[in-house]
Amino acid sequence: MKKIIVLTGAGMSAESGISTFRDSGGLWEKYEIDDVATPGGWRRNPALVLDFYNQRRRQLLDARPNAGHYALAELEKEYEVQIVTQNVDNLHEQAGSTNVVHLHGELMKVRSTGSGEEVFEVDPNHPEVNLGDCCPKGFQLRPHIVWFGEAVPEIEKAEQMTGNADIFLIIGTSMQVYPAAGLINNVRDGVPIFLIDPHEVNHQSNEITVIQKGASEGMKEFIEILKTL
Repeated sequence: MKKIIVLTGAGMSAESGISTFRDSGGLWEKYEIDDVATPGGWRRNPALVLDFYNQRRRQLLDARPNAGHYALAELEKEYEVQIVTQNVDNLHEQAGSTNVVHLHGELMKVRSTGSGEEVFEVDPNHPEVNLGDCCPKGFQLRPHIVWFGEAVPEIEKAEQMTGNADIFLIIGTSMQVYPAAGLINNVRDGVPIFLIDPHEVNHQSNEITVIQKGASEGMKEFIEILKTL
């Protein structure tokens, strides 16, 4: 069974209504990234950070997987599909994908600020996390998100997965955010690489087959190409 490794970014979930960095008027436009997505922002104003992620969590709870998510899950019937995502939503899992690595954390999880950094699921019926909400050991809970300036714990696992790919598929990412953008360098010579994105992506390689469409339409075209490989 061929192994398809998929790297997904914000464009994967855009059709589901999840704001991307580029969205005009989107959630990110109302905040400075330094204030809500860095360790320094957390130290300065944890209440603001918690409120920001509470808003993102509410947005996610109203979202549903799009046809692109479902198409990836459907591929598991004929291929070994492993997804490395830069997204913090759980739409891949909602669609049925069973092997997903979240490089940048998960919105529906929180973790302790204590030394153990224990991780806990957020109750979707009570999704807000506020100052004073603590783990069983009494430490404040924070979003289980990899902020700018923090280490990316899952990157080594992602590098190993990418190095074992028979087919490498990139969906909805600008390939500008590292270390995720560097995963393409782990793909073995001769392995076909595909990129699905409606925008022009500066990938600096002539060996990538570009499908300049959104996630849902792009997946349809990719599946047709798969039949010829």
